[in-house]
Amino acid sequence: MVLDRNDLRRDWGPSSLTPTSQSSISAHYELPFGDGKRWLANASGFGKIITGWQLNGITTLLSGFPFTPQAGSNRSGDGDTRNPDRPSVNPTFSGPVVLKRQTQWFDPNAFILPIAGTYGNLGRGTLRGPGLANVDLSLLKNTAISERFGLQFRAEFFNALNHTNLATPNPIVFSGTGFSPSAGLITTTATTSRQIQFGLKLVY
Repeated sequence: MVLDRNDLRRDWGPSSLTPTSQSSISAHYELPFGDGKRWLANASGFGKIITGWQLNGITTLLSGFPFTPQAGSNRSGDGDTRNPDRPSVNPTFSGPVVLKRQTQWFDPNAFILPIAGTYGNLGRGTLRGPGLANVDLSLLKNTAISERFGLQFRAEFFNALNHTNLATPNPIVFSGTGFSPSAGLITTTATTSRQIQFGLKLVY
């Protein structure tokens, strides 16, 4: 959506789905026990309990996504509720705009309401939300039952470190002519807490 069709540069900014940096690391390790491995290559009976194990992991690291503070009302008077008005930058404000606190991610004092009937001068996507760090792990055991059949046990750990990944903060800065008490407040997370699931699969 375009805020002001007569001034397209007002909406020049990063895509809301663009982190400045992103890393995804996957790893796979087979424990050195069992057929073709260094130890217990000829294991049988109960010896097979410690053979056929493998550990897998995926680590995802993201910097924060851009978001745009909002004025909280249609100050411009253009009647367009699809593209919320933005506030103006407070010229007298000093200090960090982004506080990086769950209760107040950004300082609302960094903004002022534009004069009624005008657009604010804040750009689109000027602030960035919290980053994301997530580790998923899986532990697998493959056991040969016969030449045709095998059994696979899986233990999977999503967000294995139980790291809290905060979601985007509330972007609405003003409530009426005063600051909104929930400006910059983060009430949700981008990922779930640690989840563990087990599975058993017959392979043939």
